Order: sequence, then structure tokens, then C-alpha cells
Amino acid sequence: MSDALLTLPYCGVAPLPADLWSRWNLDPIVIGVLLAASLYATRLPSRRAGYWLAALGVLFIAFVSPLCALTSALFSARSVHHLLTATFAAPLLAMAIPQRSAGNILAPLLLSSLVLWLWHWPPVYAATFESHGFYWALQLSLLGTFVWFWREALAPAAEPAASLLAIGASAGQMGLLAALLTLAPRPLYEAHALAPLNYGLDALRDQQIAGLFMWAPAFFIYAAFAIAAGRRLNLGAGA
Repeated sequence: MSDALLTLPYCGVAPLPADLWSRWNLDPIVIGVLLAASLYATRLPSRRAGYWLAALGVLFIAFVSPLCALTSALFSARSVHHLLTATFAAPLLAMAIPQRSAGNILAPLLLSSLVLWLWHWPPVYAATFESHGFYWALQLSLLGTFVWFWREALAPAAEPAASLLAIGASAGQMGLLAALLTLAPRPLYEAHALAPLNYGLDALRDQQIAGLFMWAPAFFIYAAFAIAAGRRLNLGAGA
């Protein structure tokens, strides 16, 4: 294999709009892992099995569908990809394999926040386009730390007030990152300097859209979990 092929992004070169829907990722390892993981649903109660399969469906969209290829072109697509991982797949997995006892919510809150910010640091982000190892380090660390966070935050035995504060803090740090991306005066990611032009966007507008994706949809997802924690808090206060 040539050196040029070794430096291709994991999801391939940025697709043109006309080619996008033909760019499914047929990596047998990823597909095999998802299929093997689906078998675990047979060992879970029906409701938890539904959460588990829904999470795998989200991961299928993120890593197998043409969204994977689109992340090589648009930073806004990468933002959607991260949202699917951290705020859809991760809490679904957490509900499928819930934490039975209350733990320390602070550690996963800090670590998941650190991972999210680290991978948006431009030099580190650029490395994910140059190394498949870095790419998967990003994906697995993001998914793993957010599963840990959501398991602690959504644990039935968790203190509702602590869960509510942690969910609010996680939403706040993600909102701050989103604001920095949206309001930055220049593009921050060289990997997306040219490809957005094929989609009628310049790099700065693409980055602004990415920030808005991280800002608005994530807010509503966090708000739904915060409302659930708030109801638990009210029920506890009324008991």
C-alpha cells in the first residue's frame, strides 16, 4: 500500500454531492462488531434490549451510512456525528446497561468534557485525518467517556440533584464549545478548508453550522434528561 493511501481519512476522501449516497462504509470489522453486538440484545429484558438495538442503529448511521464519508467533507457533518455518539448512542447504551449503584458523577463529567474539548483542538482534530489510529481513539474515547457519564447521571440510585447538576454542567460545557465554534472569526480546521465549497458553503459557514448543531439539538436532548431528573427530585421532595 502506498504512503498516500495510508494517510487517507478513515471514511475516505471528501465525496462530491453527486457521489454521496454511494459512499457507504463497508468496513467488515465495523459491520462485524455491530452485528456481533446486536446478539447481546437477546440477553437483555425487552425494554433494555430496545435501547441497546436503538444505540447500535445510531452507530450504524454514524459509521456505516454515507454520513461517515460526509464527515470528511463537512465539519458540520462531523459535529452531527459527534452528537450522535455522545448524546444519542451513549445515553441509549447507558439505559441498556444501567448503573445499579450511585457513583461519583464528577469524574465522568470532567473526563467526558475533557475528551470532547481535546478532540476539537485543531492539531488533534487534524491528526484524525492522518491516522486511522487517531480516528478510532477519538471515536472510542468519546463514546466510552459519555457512556460512563450517562450511566452515572441516569443511574436509578443516583441522587437526583447531583444528576440534574451534572447534566446541566455537561450541557453548559458543550454549549460553550458550540459558541466558540459558531462565533469564531475564522475557520479553525484546515481539513475542511475546500471541500465545503462543493456543498455551497465556505469553511467558516460550515463551522458556524457545526456550532449551531452542537448548540441547539444538544440543548433539547440534555433538557429532556434534566426534566426527568427534576421530576425525580420533585417526587423525592414530596415523599
